[in-house]
Amino acid sequence: MAATTSRTLELLSLLQSHRHWSARELVDRLGVSERTLRRDVERLRELGYGIESMRGSAGGYRLEAGTGLPPLLLTDDEGVAIAVGLRSQATAGLRGAEHTTLSALAKIEQVLPPALRRRIDALASHATVGVGARDARGRPAPEVDTELLGLLALGCRDSERLRFSYTDAAGESSSRVIEPYRLVPVARRWYLLAWDRQREDWRTFRLDRISDVFQTRVHFDPRPMNDETARARVETALRWRDRSVRARVVVDLPQAELVDHLGWYGRDVVADGPIRCVWPLEADTVENLVMALMWVPREATYRVEGPPEVLEFLAAQAERFGAATAAPPT
Repeated sequence: MAATTSRTLELLSLLQSHRHWSARELVDRLGVSERTLRRDVERLRELGYGIESMRGSAGGYRLEAGTGLPPLLLTDDEGVAIAVGLRSQATAGLRGAEHTTLSALAKIEQVLPPALRRRIDALASHATVGVGARDARGRPAPEVDTELLGLLALGCRDSERLRFSYTDAAGESSSRVIEPYRLVPVARRWYLLAWDRQREDWRTFRLDRISDVFQTRVHFDPRPMNDETARARVETALRWRDRSVRARVVVDLPQAELVDHLGWYGRDVVADGPIRCVWPLEADTVENLVMALMWVPREATYRVEGPPEVLEFLAAQAERFGAATAAPPT
């Protein structure tokens, strides 16, 4: 009986740790026959766990959502209190505990019945988390959508491709298809580290700029990634982005040609037609931003779109260069 109970609990742990398991995977993990696996599944169902079984080549088992809070020796009030506490800790950005918090939050919210979920949402909407929180520059940190946080956490846990709309720092919106890896809090903000399938490179997304998330139900084979590497990638990306001056360079060249010319520095170049592309620039000063214009191929014409201080600086420098070429030799 003790072995049966231990095996059943191990099965429950596996079902809670992943969205879907094939019967073959569970049989191999538990070291039992398919008949014994079916019996263990029935035992969990008798205890109140809703477990969906699917037939066919892609068949298997998964823990159903919304069928009732499983018997964790908790009352409904205690379950609500734990979920609210986990959400609060997740949005507080506590370093060192973020991934375990999100894992626990994903597990409990996966099986919350609708009535309890509504109570938690109501509490979250009327409770202020992190009042007075500030980012690295002392500005108020943006609010984190806890539903979005949980959805992205599930995508990271289950290695599921996601599609969403993303608004960049310049206010431009784009559709992204990504493979999510880690949620990383930095300076009171949450960031998603993901592999961008369209750009074929790593990208870091601020959660408060993500909207309209769509779960594709398509799974991917994750690349090796640990917490230290994920944080290092995000912090490196943020150091590059932490600029105060931005502009767009509209270049009369095909996107592929400019990207090939710029190499790594052209990773954000986007097409604006078959023979035109846009190169977004960021820098800590106007002078450093303008220096990047020297990288545009000499044969290409281009136009700079940006704030008045950038355009005024360019006009002044053009006048200086003109005067320099007209000056007689000494």
